[in-house]
Formats: sequence, structure tokens, C-alpha cells
Amino acid sequence: MSEARLDLGWVRVFEAVGRLGSLTAAAQELGLSQPAVSYTVRTLEQLLGATLLERGHRGSALSPAGERLHRAARAAVAELDAGARAVRRMSRRPVVRLFTDYGFASFWMMPRVAQFRQVRPDTEVHIIASAAADPGADEAEDVAVLFGARTDFGAGATQLFEERVFPVCSPHFAARHGLGENPDAAPGRLAGLPLLHLDSTPHPRWFTWRDWFAALDLAREPGAGDLSLNTYGLVVQAAIADQGVALGWAGLIDGALADGTLVAVGPALARPESGYWVRPGPEPSGPARELIDWILGEA
Repeated sequence: MSEARLDLGWVRVFEAVGRLGSLTAAAQELGLSQPAVSYTVRTLEQLLGATLLERGHRGSALSPAGERLHRAARAAVAELDAGARAVRRMSRRPVVRLFTDYGFASFWMMPRVAQFRQVRPDTEVHIIASAAADPGADEAEDVAVLFGARTDFGAGATQLFEERVFPVCSPHFAARHGLGENPDAAPGRLAGLPLLHLDSTPHPRWFTWRDWFAALDLAREPGAGDLSLNTYGLVVQAAIADQGVALGWAGLIDGALADGTLVAVGPALARPESGYWVRPGPEPSGPARELIDWILGEA
């Protein structure tokens, strides 16, 4: 004669009891009363004709029969929970997390988010920006766009654009200080003007004003009129507000140059092996790969 099938309402209760080793702890985790959990286990023991828990003053331990049944319950709960998560994901719009720094988020990504939405209206992009986005950090992102050198990234990263900087300021500031009159004299003239510094880390990976002047064989120490700011967005805003001259990063500052908000007032300094890189997460989803392809196409 075939055996009667068990009602599976006990599975999650027994899995919690065996995992926690306590009827009371299992009840608290499941939001049930301790008597209800105890009744479920006793009923299961009666149906199976076997002792599943060895009860003691310090809790409950699984008997050999209980250990065998708990392995099956644990596997069933894990499989059911995984299936439920998958079904929930199917009913939601896919979300792609993009980890980057404030500069890239503000000046490159945000102006283009609407364009990506037109291409993939069913995908949400969550931009996670940080002032100290480290290329060596193990962030739990789907896609990362980070600044660094080629050696900072593995084979899976692709360079978007190289590091290339040049002095920029507002048109009014340039006119007031005669920066557009003689381009050859610009480096020496800039040495006597207020400079805007990006000062967000003790050991910057990017070009600084010291690097720019050194490349032109000029010495220039920070002056009393200089201003240091901890995000690139503030540096650009200060330049637009006639506060001084900033280093403009090609790829980030292009829009401000195109609309005339800022003007270039000196030669460029480039470092091809450095710049912004796009890096996929450990297991990129289909929408994440589509976002990567779109970013590469835009850049």
C-alpha cells in the first residue's frame, strides 16, 4: 500500500528549528508562537513515527532521523526561495547599478541617461556616485566606470577615453585677464592667476596643476588666491562663476566648451595609458551588458 503524502506546511518551520536549534528562536524568526512551532514538530513526528528532535534544557538538537529530514527541508526551502526571487525579478523592470565618481556621473552620464531610456525604456539605471571611486575596490556593482591607469584594471575593462586636460575658465575671466590674446604666453600668465584645485585624495591618480606646470618646465606653488574643492563638480562651478582657472578633463567638459560656458586657455596635457574605463561586474546581466555597449558607443 502506498504511503500517504505529507502536507508540506511544516517544511519552513522544521528548517528553522533545525538551523537555529531552538523552538523559541524559530518561532521568533517566523513570527509564530512557540506552542505553534512545537505543535507542528510533534505532529510531524507522529505522522512519521520517528523522533526528530532531542529536547534538552539548552535547546533542541536534531536526532539522526531529524538530520536526514532537515537536509531535505533545507534544500527545499532554498530552492523555493530562489524560485520566488526569480519570479519576482520577472515581474519587475530590470535594474542596472552603475558605480562611478561624481565627475563622470554629473558631466557625462546624467546628460545622457534620457537617451539610454529611449533605447531601453524597460531598464532602470541606478547611478551610485562616490567622491573616492577606487579602481581597486571590490564594489557590488553591475557596471563600473572608474578613473585610473591601465594597470589598475583587468582584461575585462575597456577604456572610454584617455586622460587629457587643459586649462579652462569662464569667457569673462579670460577676457578680464587677457588669456585669449597671446596663447604662447598663456602658461606663464596662468601662473599668476587664481587656480582651482581638485583636492579629494592625498595621492591623486589624475593630473594636477603641479603636473601641468611641470610638463611646461614651469614652477608654480599654490597661491593665496587659489581654491581647493573636493569634487570636480564644484571645481567646474567655481570656474563658471569667475573664481579662477581649472583643469578641464576632455570627455567631461566637452559640453561646457561647446556651449561657450567655458573656454580653453592653454595647451593640453595627455596620458594615453590613463583615463576612464568601463568594467562589468562579476556576473553582468543582459541589461548590464546592453548599458556597457551603449556607453562604449556613446564614448
